[in-house]
Amino acid sequence: MNDRLPPLTALRAFDAAARHMSFAKAADELSVTPAALSFQIKSLEEHLGAPLFLRLNRAVELTDVGKALAPGAADGFQMLSSAWRNAQRMLDDQTLTVTAGPAFTAKWLAPRLYEFAQGHPDIELRFSASLKMMDFARDAVDVAIRFSATDDADLWSLPMVDEWVAPVMTPALAKQFSTPESLTKAPLIYDDSINFLRPKCDWEAWFGIMGIEYAPTHGPRFSQADHAIDAALAGVGVVLGRRALVVKDVHEGRLALPFKKALMSPGRFRFMCPHGTENRPQVKAFREWMLAEIEKTTYITEELEVVDTRS
Repeated sequence: MNDRLPPLTALRAFDAAARHMSFAKAADELSVTPAALSFQIKSLEEHLGAPLFLRLNRAVELTDVGKALAPGAADGFQMLSSAWRNAQRMLDDQTLTVTAGPAFTAKWLAPRLYEFAQGHPDIELRFSASLKMMDFARDAVDVAIRFSATDDADLWSLPMVDEWVAPVMTPALAKQFSTPESLTKAPLIYDDSINFLRPKCDWEAWFGIMGIEYAPTHGPRFSQADHAIDAALAGVGVVLGRRALVVKDVHEGRLALPFKKALMSPGRFRFMCPHGTENRPQVKAFREWMLAEIEKTTYITEELEVVDTRS
């Protein structure tokens, strides 16, 4: 038996035909004639010493040998394509693809992009606002910003600044509800996107650190943090704002942070990328810019007493 691998072009022709179950469609995908594709597959069968397809009148079917080869061929070409894209990306120092959750994209990244573009006109930023787990190679992603309580050992991970939650509201509502006790009468907004945190960072927990026994449940609930913050900005009520998502609005006066006590969040945002890529020029530039932007609003945290309820 010949263990020498066949030509790559023949394997590629087989992979396309096996996926389409049509020589004509496979030939069209590869931009060759059906006769040329058929020749490649015939040469592959001769190399192997067995037929890979049953040629029917108007269709083809994989033989048992073809069925054994098809999954490995498909996986192999996917891996090759992924490796090729990764190699190309390593040579590209002008494009940066970042994935972050919709709330972080809307409330942290988008309002600051002008500053990054001004300081780095040579870098083209591309964003994917998604919470799904990304495959950096398959999805051609350079950096992921994710909120979690733990690091991912498989990735280079930089925990950003500590996170907290505290009541924020419009300046007009802050005048109306000027004491922690008065918030028991205020319209409260619920950000359900952080319900997974333990210990909890909810209204009952915040009232608890203020020495007030109150467990509210009534009010509008949002599954996305940015929607809850938008409701607060519109004057609908008071929301427990997460530091990263509200500091710019607090800094610029659109939201007030009247009470100087906040809950420490068990989770924080992390800057993540594949090991070995953290010092690529555009990745490093983006990371350093993020840290500099965070520094601009650290005074807000410094004015707070952040209470850590973790045991």
